[in-house]
Amino acid sequence: MAGISPARKAAFHILLAVERGKGHAGDLLRANEVSALAAADRNLATTLVLGVLRWQIWLDAQIRPRLKRPNAKLDAEVLVALRLGAFQLHFLDRIPAHAAIDESVELAKQAGHRFAAGMVNAVLRSAATAWSGILDESVAETEAYPAWLVDRWARTYGAEVMQAICRHGQSQPRTVLRLADPAVEEELRGAGIELAPGELLTTVRTVVSGDATATAAFREGRARVQDEGSQLIAELAARVAAKLIRNREKDQGKILDACAAPGGKTLILAERNRQAQIVACESSPKRLAELRKRLVVFADRVECRLADAAALEEDSAFDLALADVPCSGTGTLGRNPEIRHRLQLQDLPRLAERQRAILGSALRAVRPSGRVVYSTCSLEPEENEQVVHAVLAGDPNLRQISLAPVVDTLDHDGILVPAAADRIERIFTPEGALRLLPGAVPTDGFFVALIERIA
Repeated sequence: MAGISPARKAAFHILLAVERGKGHAGDLLRANEVSALAAADRNLATTLVLGVLRWQIWLDAQIRPRLKRPNAKLDAEVLVALRLGAFQLHFLDRIPAHAAIDESVELAKQAGHRFAAGMVNAVLRSAATAWSGILDESVAETEAYPAWLVDRWARTYGAEVMQAICRHGQSQPRTVLRLADPAVEEELRGAGIELAPGELLTTVRTVVSGDATATAAFREGRARVQDEGSQLIAELAARVAAKLIRNREKDQGKILDACAAPGGKTLILAERNRQAQIVACESSPKRLAELRKRLVVFADRVECRLADAAALEEDSAFDLALADVPCSGTGTLGRNPEIRHRLQLQDLPRLAERQRAILGSALRAVRPSGRVVYSTCSLEPEENEQVVHAVLAGDPNLRQISLAPVVDTLDHDGILVPAAADRIERIFTPEGALRLLPGAVPTDGFFVALIERIA
């Protein structure tokens, strides 16, 4: 596409693929087309893709009234070009208006819509005249989500928490690294990466500036990108497993990661329980291959198995199972903004049915007195406490246990940063589960509960 910057060209192709349901933004941004770009273009492409997806609902509401026929169905290429231009005009003050408009027009032309190019030009020029300065984002945050999601968050958590959830989902998430050892931090700083301490865990560093993914430490797995809330769940599960295995004393113990890919939590389980045998399950052959590659350093004691987590064959074989189940992902809308455009209210009962099946399977897989850590990255009660309550109600040999003592142990052992335990204490549910809500803690949204199989 002559006359179009590499960043806008890449962003256009990715947004078009997402609009047509042919890929996920996160995966496409890691593909060769973007990886081959210069650092500045790669950063701009990422900003454009994620920014458009975060603000797409609101942008469409601004674009439509400026069309001669506001309800007309637009070709995908034209719609994406309009969104790209409108996003830059609204939110990127360092990009000249003429560049945002002219290249959006050229995108429409070169995508085969020469006759629509005039309309793209007229709409964006009208918008540029009407919009002065940068939008006060707080005005539009709740309008960037489907109304049904905003309404249910307000009903479930209250208006103030709902606003915090929306605000978190409209911002670029922090890049959080887990470091293999203290020497890696000095190596990264030597490579020009500015780091700050974690806000919950002593094992993490937040990237303030620089591209940590371009370093040898990242390529070699000595620095891994993983949200701090995700790491906290794995630390909790690892500590529960360590206590169970230590109390058994007769063998090295066994841990099940029922839904293991992409493997970040499995790595923490293996690092914290170096005498345990771990079975990591994944139902997708492609994801299983990626999981094996990531866990190769622990290949002697981590078995990667192709298996459906809802139909595990081993009964009473494990001390601990981690059931980090597939879910709606509404706790990760800042990181995965396209979820809001695909998720429907009617998806939640289907997801919950699958989650109940996986949790039940994981509970059958643990020994009497064994435990299951159940977790999601969802904010929706149907996928969280309602799943736990439904499974407990169906079996008198199960009970939910508070995670508070486990948090205390992490605090005592120096895994939590000072004052983090007090911060976490405020987000326990009455049953002793943890609900990490964006705004209450500096992480994506998660839910985690601990269940014991009594007999």
